[in-house]
Amino acid sequence: MTLQPLATAVHRAYTADLDAEDFYRMLRLRVDVFVVEQQCAYPELDGRDLETTTRHFWIDSADGYVLGYLRLLEDPDGTFRIGRVATAKDARGLGLGRKLMRAALAEIQRAPATLSAQTYALEFYRGFGFEPSGEEYLEDGIPHVDMHRYPGSPR
Repeated sequence: MTLQPLATAVHRAYTADLDAEDFYRMLRLRVDVFVVEQQCAYPELDGRDLETTTRHFWIDSADGYVLGYLRLLEDPDGTFRIGRVATAKDARGLGLGRKLMRAALAEIQRAPATLSAQTYALEFYRGFGFEPSGEEYLEDGIPHVDMHRYPGSPR
Protein backbone atom coordinates (compact mmCIF):
# COMPACT_ATOMS: atom_id res chain seq x y z
CA MET A 1 0.00 0.00 0.00
CA THR A 2 1.27 3.44 -0.92
CA LEU A 3 0.73 5.96 1.86
CA GLN A 4 0.66 8.88 -0.52
CA PRO A 5 -2.98 9.89 -0.95
CA LEU A 6 -4.12 10.39 -4.51
CA ALA A 7 -3.88 14.21 -4.54
CA THR A 8 -5.52 14.00 -1.07
CA ALA A 9 -8.90 14.38 -2.77
CA VAL A 10 -11.93 13.56 -0.65
CA HIS A 11 -14.44 11.53 -2.63
CA ARG A 12 -18.14 11.56 -1.75
CA ALA A 13 -20.96 9.34 -2.95
CA TYR A 14 -24.35 8.00 -1.94
CA THR A 15 -24.35 4.21 -1.59
CA ALA A 16 -26.45 3.79 -4.74
CA ASP A 17 -23.78 5.64 -6.74
CA LEU A 18 -20.89 3.45 -5.59
CA ASP A 19 -19.55 0.62 -7.66
CA ALA A 20 -19.06 -2.69 -5.87
CA GLU A 21 -15.25 -2.47 -5.86
CA ASP A 22 -15.17 0.98 -4.23
CA PHE A 23 -17.73 -0.05 -1.63
CA TYR A 24 -15.77 -3.24 -0.88
CA ARG A 25 -12.56 -1.22 -0.36
CA MET A 26 -14.35 1.05 2.13
CA LEU A 27 -15.85 -1.86 4.04
CA ARG A 28 -12.45 -3.54 4.10
CA LEU A 29 -10.88 -0.52 5.83
CA ARG A 30 -13.73 -0.38 8.34
CA VAL A 31 -13.33 -4.06 9.19
CA ASP A 32 -9.52 -3.75 9.33
CA VAL A 33 -9.76 -0.88 11.85
CA PHE A 34 -12.86 -1.58 13.92
CA VAL A 35 -13.00 -5.37 13.96
CA VAL A 36 -9.43 -6.60 13.48
CA GLU A 37 -7.21 -3.82 14.88
CA GLN A 38 -9.51 -2.91 17.79
CA GLN A 39 -10.37 -6.58 18.33
CA CYS A 40 -14.13 -5.97 18.43
CA ALA A 41 -16.36 -8.69 17.12
CA TYR A 42 -19.48 -6.67 16.35
CA PRO A 43 -21.92 -6.38 13.42
CA GLU A 44 -20.02 -3.88 11.25
CA LEU A 45 -22.65 -4.28 8.55
CA ASP A 46 -25.56 -2.66 10.37
CA GLY A 47 -27.91 -2.08 7.42
CA ARG A 48 -27.54 1.70 7.49
CA ASP A 49 -25.16 1.69 4.52
CA LEU A 50 -28.13 0.75 2.35
CA GLU A 51 -30.32 3.72 3.34
CA THR A 52 -30.94 6.06 0.40
CA THR A 53 -29.57 9.10 2.25
CA THR A 54 -26.30 7.49 3.41
CA ARG A 55 -23.20 9.24 2.13
CA HIS A 56 -19.66 7.91 2.10
CA PHE A 57 -16.53 10.06 2.17
CA TRP A 58 -13.12 8.54 1.48
CA ILE A 59 -9.55 9.23 0.46
CA ASP A 60 -7.73 6.84 -1.85
CA SER A 61 -4.04 6.06 -2.05
CA ALA A 62 -2.27 6.30 -5.39
CA ASP A 63 -2.45 2.51 -5.70
CA GLY A 64 -6.15 2.11 -4.94
CA TYR A 65 -6.36 1.52 -1.20
CA VAL A 66 -8.78 3.49 0.94
CA LEU A 67 -6.62 5.40 3.43
CA GLY A 68 -9.43 7.25 5.21
CA TYR A 69 -13.19 6.88 5.47
CA LEU A 70 -16.25 8.51 7.07
CA ARG A 71 -19.94 7.63 6.86
CA LEU A 72 -22.66 10.28 7.06
CA LEU A 73 -26.19 9.20 7.95
CA GLU A 74 -29.34 11.31 7.94
CA ASP A 75 -31.81 10.45 10.67
CA PRO A 76 -35.58 10.91 10.15
CA ASP A 77 -35.62 13.99 12.41
CA GLY A 78 -33.09 15.77 10.17
CA THR A 79 -30.11 15.20 12.46
CA PHE A 80 -26.98 13.99 10.73
CA ARG A 81 -24.93 11.19 12.27
CA ILE A 82 -21.22 10.97 11.57
CA GLY A 83 -19.68 7.59 12.10
CA ARG A 84 -17.21 4.93 11.07
CA VAL A 85 -14.44 7.55 10.92
CA ALA A 86 -11.35 5.49 10.18
CA THR A 87 -7.81 5.94 8.93
CA ALA A 88 -5.57 3.09 7.82
CA LYS A 89 -2.99 2.36 10.51
CA ASP A 90 -0.02 3.27 8.32
CA ALA A 91 -1.66 6.52 7.14
CA ARG A 92 -2.35 8.07 10.55
CA GLY A 93 -0.88 11.47 11.28
CA LEU A 94 -1.35 12.77 7.73
CA GLY A 95 -4.45 14.84 8.56
CA LEU A 96 -6.82 12.61 6.60
CA GLY A 97 -9.41 12.43 9.40
CA ARG A 98 -9.53 16.24 9.52
CA LYS A 99 -10.03 16.43 5.76
CA LEU A 100 -12.89 13.93 5.97
CA MET A 101 -14.55 15.78 8.86
CA ARG A 102 -14.29 19.12 7.04
CA ALA A 103 -15.88 17.58 3.94
CA ALA A 104 -18.76 16.05 5.92
CA LEU A 105 -19.43 19.28 7.82
CA ALA A 106 -19.34 21.29 4.59
CA GLU A 107 -22.01 18.91 3.30
CA ILE A 108 -24.36 19.42 6.25
CA GLN A 109 -23.42 23.06 6.89
CA ARG A 110 -25.05 24.19 10.15
CA ALA A 111 -27.51 21.31 10.56
CA PRO A 112 -27.52 19.45 13.87
CA ALA A 113 -25.11 16.53 13.98
CA THR A 114 -24.25 13.78 16.40
CA LEU A 115 -21.59 11.13 16.75
CA SER A 116 -20.37 8.47 19.16
CA ALA A 117 -16.71 9.25 19.89
CA GLN A 118 -14.13 6.93 21.31
CA THR A 119 -13.03 8.92 24.34
CA TYR A 120 -9.42 9.24 23.19
CA ALA A 121 -10.75 11.30 20.22
CA LEU A 122 -12.87 13.81 22.21
CA GLU A 123 -10.54 16.74 21.56
CA PHE A 124 -10.37 15.90 17.85
CA TYR A 125 -14.16 16.21 17.56
CA ARG A 126 -14.31 19.27 19.83
CA GLY A 127 -12.15 20.98 17.22
CA PHE A 128 -15.14 20.70 14.87
CA GLY A 129 -17.68 22.15 17.31
CA PHE A 130 -18.91 18.90 18.88
CA GLU A 131 -19.52 18.80 22.63
CA PRO A 132 -20.19 15.79 24.88
CA SER A 133 -23.90 15.19 25.42
CA GLY A 134 -23.82 12.35 27.90
CA GLU A 135 -21.74 10.20 30.19
CA GLU A 136 -18.96 7.86 29.09
CA TYR A 137 -20.11 4.33 28.31
CA LEU A 138 -18.57 1.13 26.99
CA GLU A 139 -19.39 -0.03 23.49
CA ASP A 140 -17.78 -3.33 22.56
CA GLY A 141 -15.36 -2.84 25.45
CA ILE A 142 -14.16 0.59 24.23
CA PRO A 143 -15.00 3.81 26.15
CA HIS A 144 -17.24 6.16 24.13
CA VAL A 145 -19.05 9.46 24.67
CA ASP A 146 -21.97 10.76 22.61
CA MET A 147 -21.28 14.19 21.15
CA HIS A 148 -23.52 16.74 19.48
CA ARG A 149 -22.98 19.75 17.26
CA TYR A 150 -25.88 22.16 17.46
CA PRO A 151 -27.34 24.32 14.68
CA GLY A 152 -25.48 27.56 14.28
CA SER A 153 -22.25 26.13 15.65
CA PRO A 154 -19.46 28.47 14.61
CA ARG A 155 -17.31 25.69 13.15
